[in-house]
Amino acid sequence: MTGTNHHIQNKRVVRDALYALADSSPASVEKRLAAAYHPDAEWRGSHPLNEMRGLGAIADVVWRPLVQAFPDLERRDTIVIGGHYNGHDFVGTVGHYLGTFREDWLTIPATGRPIYIRYGEFHRVSNGKIDQSTVLIDVMDVIRQAGFWPVAPSLGTEEQWPGPLTADGVVLTEQDPELSAASLAQTLAMHRSLGDYDDTAGHGRQGLLDMPQKVHWHPKMMWYGPSGIGTTRGLQGFVDYHQLPFRIAFPNRRGGNHYVRIGDGPYSATSGWPSVFASHKGGDFLGTAPTGRDVTMRVMDFYLHHEGLIRENWVPLDIIHLLKQMDVDVFGRMQSFFKRGRIQAA
Repeated sequence: MTGTNHHIQNKRVVRDALYALADSSPASVEKRLAAAYHPDAEWRGSHPLNEMRGLGAIADVVWRPLVQAFPDLERRDTIVIGGHYNGHDFVGTVGHYLGTFREDWLTIPATGRPIYIRYGEFHRVSNGKIDQSTVLIDVMDVIRQAGFWPVAPSLGTEEQWPGPLTADGVVLTEQDPELSAASLAQTLAMHRSLGDYDDTAGHGRQGLLDMPQKVHWHPKMMWYGPSGIGTTRGLQGFVDYHQLPFRIAFPNRRGGNHYVRIGDGPYSATSGWPSVFASHKGGDFLGTAPTGRDVTMRVMDFYLHHEGLIRENWVPLDIIHLLKQMDVDVFGRMQSFFKRGRIQAA
């Protein structure tokens, strides 16, 4: 089996396994996990799920509560890509679960209505089974759909992320390795331009518009951010509605620390655990005044390269975990809102 075919097989294995898990009953979750995962597999993801190891914990903490809360759950991938990095094979995915919110989940009150649960994922595959999953679920967006908003209004547009413009994000065919390498190289060059920029030099908005990142982004670029930041269009929208306020709040933060960097045809993706180390020195990010605290950020980036440039960027980011480090308790605010007016027992 060639290297390329090996990655195609990994993508099919992961995709089929996760679709089967989404279709599980609470009683069948552990059996389906056992078919897809190594027994001592690691699972790490968005707050409040965080980190665990072993099939029992993954079943009890992640999957059984999910399929109980959304009994008609279904999975819809819009991006499935794969590659090799630092001695490991990875499959990366973007998409959403859809289900009727019948029972409370993660203390979020059920609505009885359809809910979209978007995700970005990297699954590490060894000998045909997953031995590590990193899963950033946009929990803040579920809270938003349940009817509560815990922070300042998003500067970007809150919406369900669309699939790629080119409608070819589920990559299950052989790709040109030179194109795959070029896609990743373009992403890393753009990352370097961001890392080299000095936020403390006082160049402001125009400095971000003029700096070398602009040679990598398509004029019609789309940046799909997490709930709390939202979606932006074009470099100007990206700077105004995300990049400038973010870099004011976290000047000269350090990125990288990647456990995965892959290119697959016209797609590329990177992630770290965590990806970003920063100090919260500026405001007013998500309505929160500067705390001076050191924070880390769990971030993934998935890119579509189109017409020689980066056309679209999907950015799962664990906003609730970041806010927790900034002394903002999203779940506490949510519970206060939904329990308002209840008479407490003596």
